[in-house]
Amino acid sequence: MEEKIKQKRSHKVHMEDRSRMEMTGITDVISFDLNKVILESDYGVITIKGANLHVNRLSVEKGELDIDGSIQALEYSDAGSYTKKGESLMSRLFK
Repeated sequence: MEEKIKQKRSHKVHMEDRSRMEMTGITDVISFDLNKVILESDYGVITIKGANLHVNRLSVEKGELDIDGSIQALEYSDAGSYTKKGESLMSRLFK
């Protein structure tokens, strides 16, 4: 039986004037609102904080994301650090 080796997607971030951001290598969107966007990539969880954040383009199949707004912070963390063991998606969404 052959094991499939998962290859990491290429991950790039391009930001213009802290008001527009284009990203590749996104595997999932955990949550988003006007002040925070939480994404998942092969390199960990990405949190984008700001004001009036708008997700203009999202393609999880291609792993691409475009965001406009006032971007104040971009933070990476380990993939397992965002979710707690045994916690369901619904319980994380309604905190």
